Amino acid sequence: MKFIVSAAFLASASAFAPATPIHAPASGTQLNMALEAGQVPLVIGVAADSGCGKSTFMRRLTSIFGGDVVGPLGGGFGNGGWETNTLVSDLTTVICLDDYHLNDRGGRKVSGLTALNPLENNFDLMYEQIKALKEGKTVEKPIYNHVNGTLDTPETIVSTPIIIFEGLHPMHDERVLELLDFSLYLDISPEVKLNWKVQRDMEERGHSLESIMASIEARKPDFDAFIDPQKKNADMTIEVLPTQLDEEDKKTLRVRCIQKDGVDNFNPCYIFDEGSTIEWTPAPGKLASPAPGMKLKSGKEEYFGNDVSVVEMDGSFDNIQELVYVESALSNTKTKFFGEMTQAMLGLAEAPGSNNGTGLMQTLAAFAIRELYEKKAATAKKSKSEAAAASS
Repeated sequence: MKFIVSAAFLASASAFAPATPIHAPASGTQLNMALEAGQVPLVIGVAADSGCGKSTFMRRLTSIFGGDVVGPLGGGFGNGGWETNTLVSDLTTVICLDDYHLNDRGGRKVSGLTALNPLENNFDLMYEQIKALKEGKTVEKPIYNHVNGTLDTPETIVSTPIIIFEGLHPMHDERVLELLDFSLYLDISPEVKLNWKVQRDMEERGHSLESIMASIEARKPDFDAFIDPQKKNADMTIEVLPTQLDEEDKKTLRVRCIQKDGVDNFNPCYIFDEGSTIEWTPAPGKLASPAPGMKLKSGKEEYFGNDVSVVEMDGSFDNIQELVYVESALSNTKTKFFGEMTQAMLGLAEAPGSNNGTGLMQTLAAFAIRELYEKKAATAKKSKSEAAAASS
């Protein structure tokens, strides 16, 4: 089973912008990351252009799973570690696919190709290592150093219950695609991509505005040719667009969760009545929303030739606790009790997008991953029990 999530046209850099740095594992911390005997990791792919806000999504995911240790593998430079793009938590490892670049920055200047071009990526190694991790093995993964553009000494990656591969091409190679259990595609609008990259590359990496602009222009043809087409296979799409409530408002977001119908073991979320077309303006007394207000929609559509179920939120809210009012109207959210979605949002109230539909849809995706993980674990446990009974 494969799920692919796409987030298109982010209208504000804060929607998926990198969160405040999450705390790194303390020295000597032992994470509970070991696989049980016979356990097969859940492998997730997240496709996006450079800078997809993986920290925010990682925090939402690990919060829902109960993970309390999230940070760079080895702790990062500030904790006596090394330059790394890998994030770890109690159950999860997040690997950046930039680490599979074939050449360093200098090598790409010689080749004249961007990192978005498949020819600049080592798909054979990517496939071999994802396959090995899914088999419970340990690998020595390369490191692409974003600070100086070099390929650094490989780091040791241990297979964990959940493994997330995020980057440019998780669905480009058919061999890799077949290994993914759950895939997400995040597509950021040019305007937000610029704002986001300026924030990240100028403040964190010391790049000039001129170099950032040149990089974006140089990358666009390859993005359109090699990255964007991956979203056509999406089973679940999250679109983040400018509001339709006020044409002059450039900050408020309209967020659409597009869910493909007929996917095994996945029931799309909807508002009020399954299969119906709904437009709902929440009562102001129950959900405080700043101008231009809020509107929600739910209904059936066609997307890339597929029948889909769409849930949409246009607008933002001032009080996350009041989100329970919206939660009461949603079905098939994959939550285990009423109020769990609101509770999860409150747990990361300071994270980007927590006052609009971007945080809500990230949380919905995280619950879907949790359900898929638990179903896979239950199936493995049943098979193990049946095998033990047959041999006794």
